[in-house]
Amino acid sequence: MALNARYQHTSFALRYLKANLQEMEERCELLEFTLEDRPLDCVEKLLALQPSLIGFSVYIWNVAAILEILRLLRRVAPEVVVVLGGPEVSYEWDQQEIVALADYLVTHEGEVALRELCRQLFRGERPDQRVIAGGQTDLESISLPYRLYSDQDLAHRVIYVEASRGCPFRCEFCLSSLDKAVRYFPLPQLLEELQAMFDRGARQFKFIDRTFNLRLEVSQQLLQFFLDRYVDGLFVHFEMVPDRFPTELREIVAQFPAGAVQFEIGIQSFDEEVQKRISRRQDMLKLEENLRYLRRDTGVHVHADLIVGLPGETVEQFAAGFDRLVQLGPQEIQVGILKRLRGTPILRHDLQFSMVYSPSAPYEILTTGAIPFAQMMEMKRFARVWDVVANRGRFPRSLPLLLGDSAFARFMAFTSWALERIGGTREMAHLKLAEVLFEYLVDRLGLPLIPTAEAALADYTEGNRRHPPGFLYARSEIPREMLRPKPPGSGPTHPLPSRQARHLAANADFEGVIKR
Repeated sequence: MALNARYQHTSFALRYLKANLQEMEERCELLEFTLEDRPLDCVEKLLALQPSLIGFSVYIWNVAAILEILRLLRRVAPEVVVVLGGPEVSYEWDQQEIVALADYLVTHEGEVALRELCRQLFRGERPDQRVIAGGQTDLESISLPYRLYSDQDLAHRVIYVEASRGCPFRCEFCLSSLDKAVRYFPLPQLLEELQAMFDRGARQFKFIDRTFNLRLEVSQQLLQFFLDRYVDGLFVHFEMVPDRFPTELREIVAQFPAGAVQFEIGIQSFDEEVQKRISRRQDMLKLEENLRYLRRDTGVHVHADLIVGLPGETVEQFAAGFDRLVQLGPQEIQVGILKRLRGTPILRHDLQFSMVYSPSAPYEILTTGAIPFAQMMEMKRFARVWDVVANRGRFPRSLPLLLGDSAFARFMAFTSWALERIGGTREMAHLKLAEVLFEYLVDRLGLPLIPTAEAALADYTEGNRRHPPGFLYARSEIPREMLRPKPPGSGPTHPLPSRQARHLAANADFEGVIKR
């Protein structure tokens, strides 16, 4: 069983586990729920299958909900064997209530370990050890799971794929820092699986490799595979090492149409002392040059990451890096709040830099010696509003008017003002955001009314909306002829970021989408 964050997501782990059960595969059913499902309903659907064993895939985003499910399950069906696995329970598991409620725990990679555990249990044997170390599996011996994506998955959900596991870097906030090396799946076999999914209609592929461009020959062949098969609607996502982008890759990437490829580029911090403190290595000059190239000479959609709350980094240092990144022009900047993932070595800084994290998942940083609690809460609101206003691509003309040459300071001021007007971060509907942004530009910053109204009108009606927003009609100085509805079928005049790119944005506000 998996409890996904949203319906659009699929559980890659469950499909791997089932694909490697071998003779037991036909006895295995996959059930996927979302965080919106009630725990009691999940238990009912699980028990309707009359299982003898249930495995739960546990992550930082679903541990609280799965704990509730497991509490219920233990009361109504204590005879069912429960096995846990996943990154949230692979480290520091000895004090977790959810682990105490389970019969067995498989840590780390579970394809082989779960199969062997099931074989023992179905032979009537009860292993002596409750905690079974999965370790790192030989990838050449693993059965790939892609045939277990249904046609419905391929048509409507995110399809995860991977060419490798592991990461050679040691960034202390990341679980991948615990890997000793990068391991690769046999490329010919992977290409066959990709071709089979493509033939079945798959058009969106999200690679979860931490360092897709680490081995040049692999990244070249995969990019060329998709370039050779490009059709309208194809979208491929990769996580890239930001300072490693040789000519061979540039030549391939430049041939893709705009919006077909998304690169997620983890920068995290521009401050060299902070980078050194968390064991992160990257050449900032090469990184900047690569970003400029991608934005200038390719149609790649660039999603860049920064982290708030790293040890010793002040808001002023973060702001300097944020402004620097805005000038490089990525289509999306994800402002993430540092999380203390179980098992990561970031905890070694707790005492020296007064790092205090929430005790509940997702264990976000609450305060540091450099950022007091009140300021950290301001940064969380900044991140939320930035995601909704900037990362959705809905205000391509108005946003540059707001940011000017001091993006962080001006957007922080807008965030505070806008949330006072709106009443919090839960009510940020598109129309209301458009209104408060327009009012801020005109009434607070004193920008000229007519050019600002033209920008707001173009932004609002670009998404095939024919009628101008009401807040523009309320300004009597705006010429009425300027506010005439667009003729049917006129469509947007400038391309927004691709639907697929917005769909896969790491911090997408699906809650707001559902409300609207």
